[in-house]
Amino acid sequence: MTHIIDREAVHDLLATRQAQLVEVLPEREYQWAHLPGAVNLPLGRIGGSPPLERGRPVIVYCHDWLCDLSPRAAHRLERLGFGEVYDYGVGKMDWLSADLPYDGHAALVSRNVRRDPVTAGLDDPLGMLTGRIIADPAGLAVVVDEDDVVQGVIGSRELRGGDLDGTAESVMRVGATTVRPSEEIDPLVQRMDQAKVDHVVVTQADGTLVGLFGLGDTRPPENDSDQG
Repeated sequence: MTHIIDREAVHDLLATRQAQLVEVLPEREYQWAHLPGAVNLPLGRIGGSPPLERGRPVIVYCHDWLCDLSPRAAHRLERLGFGEVYDYGVGKMDWLSADLPYDGHAALVSRNVRRDPVTAGLDDPLGMLTGRIIADPAGLAVVVDEDDVVQGVIGSRELRGGDLDGTAESVMRVGATTVRPSEEIDPLVQRMDQAKVDHVVVTQADGTLVGLFGLGDTRPPENDSDQG
């Protein structure tokens, strides 16, 4: 019987049981991004004697929870006599969206995120935040609750219209767009250019803050000799 496991169980099996991590997607997708230490064994190549150790647990995974390659691979390995097989059912996109390390050539936000943005609590006085926001290159504060879950942002627009005697919660923009660390940079930059947005907040799937992604962080500064 195969076991469907979550990210925490993957960490535990790797650390305590020296489990074998196997991506069952095609090689092209494996080369794009894969979990550190994972080997590539596409489902179609799982034959009579897979190059895996039978005495160690095996964790298989594919792209995301909609992908059925990992459950099929897990059942195939069981059929071939592997006694302890686990299916990381939500796949590598869960791992990547959690801001965890990966191998591969993918250019994801997680490798280019600013992790020290100005932050504020919901009850912080706006008057105490103004100087920090103005002095910060992004000109933006991210408002988080006691669990570090993003609640809103405060930028120049909110500062202009806000009561300096009020709280961060009273002026913050609640519906700020966020992206995951698993976003590919190039398509994101194109969307930000079209929307005329310089910065977006980066969060994990549970809403906890990772940092900020800014267009200026991905482009070299302009040469002074080329200006005006």
